[in-house]
Amino acid sequence: MTTIRATSSDPRATLRAGLPDRYLTPEDLADMFRLPSVETVYAWRKKRIGPPGFRVGKHLRYDPAAVHAWVEAKKNAA
Repeated sequence: MTTIRATSSDPRATLRAGLPDRYLTPEDLADMFRLPSVETVYAWRKKRIGPPGFRVGKHLRYDPAAVHAWVEAKKNAA
């Protein structure tokens, strides 16, 4: 298991149960998964292949628990 060293500005900073204590932005996902750009996150959403997200007004957000479940499902499918 990989240990994540987090700083206060790091979106992977955890507070409980290994998950961030806030909803994640597309930029957070791009950073967490080390994607080439945030556009990859938007492409996943458009193709419906990424973690489930939701809108808060005009902003896209992701529930950390849903992202974790999506990762686990991907790991089990491999």
